[in-house]
Amino acid sequence: MASRRSRLVQRREAVGHTQESLAEALQVDRSTVGRWESGRGTPQPWMRPRLARALRLSVDQLADLLAPSGGAEAVSPLAGHDDALAPVPPMRADHSHGLVAAVAADSAESAIFLRFASASNVDDTLLEQIDADIARLAEDYVSKPVSEVFHDIGTLRRGVFDLLHGRQHPYQTSHLYLQAGRLCGLATHVALDLGQYTAAATHSRTAWRCAESAGHNGLRAWIRSVQSLIAYWQQDHRQAAKLARAGLPYADGGTIAARLLSLEARATAALGDSASALRAVEAGEAARGTVAAVDLPGVFTFPEAKQYAYAGTALLALASQAHVNRAIEASSRAIAMYESAPQQEQSSGDLLAAHLDLVNAHLAQGDLDGVQEKLAVVLAAAPGRRTASISSRLRALSIRLAEPAYAGSPIVLSLRENVREACARPALTNPPELPQ
Repeated sequence: MASRRSRLVQRREAVGHTQESLAEALQVDRSTVGRWESGRGTPQPWMRPRLARALRLSVDQLADLLAPSGGAEAVSPLAGHDDALAPVPPMRADHSHGLVAAVAADSAESAIFLRFASASNVDDTLLEQIDADIARLAEDYVSKPVSEVFHDIGTLRRGVFDLLHGRQHPYQTSHLYLQAGRLCGLATHVALDLGQYTAAATHSRTAWRCAESAGHNGLRAWIRSVQSLIAYWQQDHRQAAKLARAGLPYADGGTIAARLLSLEARATAALGDSASALRAVEAGEAARGTVAAVDLPGVFTFPEAKQYAYAGTALLALASQAHVNRAIEASSRAIAMYESAPQQEQSSGDLLAAHLDLVNAHLAQGDLDGVQEKLAVVLAAAPGRRTASISSRLRALSIRLAEPAYAGSPIVLSLRENVREACARPALTNPPELPQ
């Protein structure tokens, strides 16, 4: 005869569960809990961790409670186990009813496991809504100040993290990892624009892990492009070029190849590698001509105007007069394209960067009127539009204006004072509690 598990009953009552409430918590029938406690059944191995959590025990402590109570007859390991039947004796007429009941009980256990395997804390409608929210945030990020989108990005990202702690079908889990990766990518951009490079690197590593879990090449390539940006603004131009190249094998559509090649061009130009920079600029132009697939909107796409802005930066870094002339053409075209685009597609950061490239190009040509004209646009920009990269460019310009070659120029002295004053003013206001 089966041995009643008195200590299991006592533990269940001690944590405040009835048989009904424990069964509901475990998504099993009440009769199943009754069989466990009476000794007529034993929890299946996959169920034991869940039962242990419900009873606030370790799995080893639960195993002790499942052992037969003293003084009673031991039960065979197979007899009464929920996922096995005791050996069935040869069929006789008086055993037929017992076998039918056993088969029915066995099918009930399969039905319970079906409910467990089918359980999901998300549905396709929720996934579609999260996709729509990510697309909206990516679009808003282009034209709105970081402070207006930071909290929404963080809230949605934490919500997706919470969902991943639940149970989903495999395809839903993969989709959630893709969404988590994209949101970590947006968080990377927030930290990058605020000059918080350690936080940006942390978000980017998490984004990469999510891209790997989702098996999504497009996200892998895009994350490598953002990591290249982090390295570039930390002045590690060699690593920036390496990361841009590392993303290219994953570039399977859209504008990502053009983005990565443009990043490589800018980084190699900063290293003084003219041949590699020019080769990457040309390859980026060729990649732009083959774009067919549609990207996600906003920061996930690489508009042609941005590509011209990056080309202008790369060409300007090469320093020769011919390259400076090409840089002026590229930066001017970037500005014209952005200014003619719809308001929601106008990236204030890229516009200011292109204007600063023109400032430096005109300065290289000795055109101080051109310097004044383009610099006025940058200095007039609201502080909330000045990202860490723009502040970094302004500081570099201030150092350049202090060079001995410009010491006797009243115009340059005035420009330098204006730039120094702008650098002294707070730029992008850091949102509170920016997480690592």
